[in-house]
Amino acid sequence: MSKKTMDEIAAKLRKIDFCMMSTKGLTREISNRPMSNNGDVDYDGDSWFFSYEDTRKVADIGRDPGVTLSFAEPPGLLGKPGIFISIEGQAELIRDKPKFAHHWMKALDRWFPDGPETPGLVLIKVRADRVQYWDGEENGTIEMR
Repeated sequence: MSKKTMDEIAAKLRKIDFCMMSTKGLTREISNRPMSNNGDVDYDGDSWFFSYEDTRKVADIGRDPGVTLSFAEPPGLLGKPGIFISIEGQAELIRDKPKFAHHWMKALDRWFPDGPETPGLVLIKVRADRVQYWDGEENGTIEMR
């Protein structure tokens, strides 16, 4: 049983920009890559990421939408450990440009020079099924469904 609430986990996620997204490859190998949540973490169980369509992660998700997101917060002051958060969920590939604009952050222009109109752009939505956390003092699991 979890001691932390989803609101407490969400507050931690807002401070962690990058995570590792794990997908299952063509021969079922696990592939990992860093992804930025771009501050889009008004967390209700959904995580949002932009990518180019012609990437291995998009092909992986097309074959098997089950993914894991791994977040790590650095240690705090006075030696208090940071928090590790693992989110298991189902990814969905969104190609609807009006949804792009809703999740767009200006900092994304660094990777996608034409903004939400960048050719080959896709939005990845990950809907959490289970959230696990460890912070050195406690750990827990939150079942989202």
